[in-house]
Amino acid sequence: MDKMMTIAEIWSQFQSEWMLVEDPETDEFLEVQKGKVRYHSKDRDEVYRKAVELHPKRFAMIYTGTIPKDTAVVL
Repeated sequence: MDKMMTIAEIWSQFQSEWMLVEDPETDEFLEVQKGKVRYHSKDRDEVYRKAVELHPKRFAMIYTGTIPKDTAVVL
């Protein structure tokens, strides 16, 4: 996909999936506001492999699902 999509469009079209977003536009808090969805999958590792394959210059990874309650998130 080469179409620029807003974060709202991404969330509504791809539910509970991992996204590889190329050329992300961010706000002052570095939260993605829009970008080009280059790849998406329910399998996170598949999306990471695609990022290695495509090797985009600028990209973001987004998950549009909810994180389970007992999951630790490391930033």
